[in-house]
Amino acid sequence: MNTLVSEPVAPLLDRLFAEADAASSPAAAELSRDERLRMMQSKTEYLDFYERLKDLWLPVSRETGHLLYMLARASGARHIVEFGTSFGISTLHLAAAVRDNGGGRILTTEFEPSKVERAKRHIAEGGLLDLVEVRAGDALRTLSADLPETIDLLLLDGAKSLYGEVLALVEARLRPGALIVADNADFSPEYLAHVRSPKSGYLSIPFADDVELSMRLG
Repeated sequence: MNTLVSEPVAPLLDRLFAEADAASSPAAAELSRDERLRMMQSKTEYLDFYERLKDLWLPVSRETGHLLYMLARASGARHIVEFGTSFGISTLHLAAAVRDNGGGRILTTEFEPSKVERAKRHIAEGGLLDLVEVRAGDALRTLSADLPETIDLLLLDGAKSLYGEVLALVEARLRPGALIVADNADFSPEYLAHVRSPKSGYLSIPFADDVELSMRLG
């Protein structure tokens, strides 16, 4: 069985990707490239930055979505944590994999209230809401307690400046062999320096043009 390419998930994803491609944000257009980069990498302005971009979908690419599904299926992932729900496109890919793995739980977090509500509707439309817990608020708070006993896969796709902090919150729960997928990790040099260090406890490589794929060692 492949939930990802079956109804209702497959046509839903086609529609959501099309909506994402068509979306625009006047607030985002007002930011210069340098200002956007500065705010994206700031540890104090990330809430303001992503609030300005609340109308933008900021989804993973179709290729990264398929990669998430494949990694989750191949590793038999049943307990997944996602940082950065947005409108739920990546969550749908992960939930489809968990469904096809026989069940489990995805804990995902998003601070923008309007995105939380839309993501829940999309996940419900895909018939996968029973597998997903969406926590609303700053991930430094929402992921500070009540985590799964063990985590098989972690997706980092929220505020780039917080990748290291979010990893630190969940690190003790990552099982040996757990996978960490960091989207657009080139905007988080501190995170990359950590997971690529031989002393970090990870094996990490850049994958495609915009993903850092890491594995938790024993």
